[in-house]
Amino acid sequence: MTTPQQFRSDGHGSMARVGVALCHGFTGSPVSMLGWSTYLADQGFAVNTPLLAGHGTSWQELSHTPWEHWYRDFEAAYLELSARCESVFVAGLSMGGALALRVAAHHPVAGIALVNPGLTFDDKRAKYSGVLKHVLKSVPAIGDDIKAPGITEGAYTRTPVAAVHQLSALFNDTLSLLPRVTAPTLVFRSSVDHVVPESSLDAIRARLGSSELDVVPLSNSYHVATMDNDAELIFASSNEFFRRHAGAI
Repeated sequence: MTTPQQFRSDGHGSMARVGVALCHGFTGSPVSMLGWSTYLADQGFAVNTPLLAGHGTSWQELSHTPWEHWYRDFEAAYLELSARCESVFVAGLSMGGALALRVAAHHPVAGIALVNPGLTFDDKRAKYSGVLKHVLKSVPAIGDDIKAPGITEGAYTRTPVAAVHQLSALFNDTLSLLPRVTAPTLVFRSSVDHVVPESSLDAIRARLGSSELDVVPLSNSYHVATMDNDAELIFASSNEFFRRHAGAI
């Protein structure tokens, strides 16, 4: 069943035994993952792309949503697939990458595909968000960092500072769990990203417990690369990665 707020597919053919749970980013929605989700479903994979708590409504609601609820919703998507598939992969964009890594630290995922995963901040004010949230409700939006013209991910028009404080807690928690992540990992990294700093990838390289980490550079996309000029590269490369590690090649 598919709605504007989520994407689900039961899969078809021999690949229906393989599931992929995909996660959108902070202040965004499954809109940013729709092209990727649809592509994988067309390839036969079982797909579940949920809408995270506090998203797809208003930034005010997000400001009252703890990060554990974001994780709960994505973990539920993984568990729904694992109940009916032989192997399940996790994938995520930006904050969705952090949530995918956290699921992989707690569950036996078959592999991980990340697009510009976020684990650190570029804005130094983020470390003070726990204090700032009491005097500053929101800041300008971080959405639509897309190089291709005329494309929007439909993210919130404002970023709630209280939610940034929650995001910081999620990042810190996930960073501590990276040594427990042992599944094969594929990272797509834009050469120009105005949202997530290079230090996020540096942290993955330094702390990830997996013996297989491949990084694919994206030369013609900004942060929301799943909707940008390199989207087809992401789709095709992840398809090959999932098939290979599911023993379908």
